[in-house]
Amino acid sequence: MEGFEDLVKQYTPMVHRIIRSLHIYKNVDEFYQLGLIALWEAQGNFKAEKGNFFNYAYTFIKGRILTEMTHINRSEEKSIYPKEEYWETVEDQQPDRPLEVEIVLSYCKDLTEKERRWVLMTCIDGMSVREIAEKEGVSLSAVKQWRISAKNKIKGQLEKAD
Repeated sequence: MEGFEDLVKQYTPMVHRIIRSLHIYKNVDEFYQLGLIALWEAQGNFKAEKGNFFNYAYTFIKGRILTEMTHINRSEEKSIYPKEEYWETVEDQQPDRPLEVEIVLSYCKDLTEKERRWVLMTCIDGMSVREIAEKEGVSLSAVKQWRISAKNKIKGQLEKAD
């Protein structure tokens, strides 16, 4: 069989014809690359006793592109993409939140990660001990321990600052 570079030269028009026949106008380069990958796979899977390589390659490439189109269409159906005008009308619900988080975190330098999460979820998100326990998947007593430890450490920092 021929080298792959020769196959690419010979079958490039076929790949482009398949793309045009399927009315693909978005991401043409990506579908072309997919067609070349399918051509490479077709070359590796082809058995001469089964028939003509041209027909096999055409069917294989077209099938691979159709499969990819199906995947793309399904993912687009599941996703909602609001129009640009929508984003202009959406009001920022928490415009100063990054600054709030930064200020709160400035008091959390000596805290563990769990204690820091308790502080943020309590002070920024307004969550209760029970809500934090459910979200983190831990017991109430564990969250209460984080709270006690965090409060003591922050209190110690504030006393040192005085």
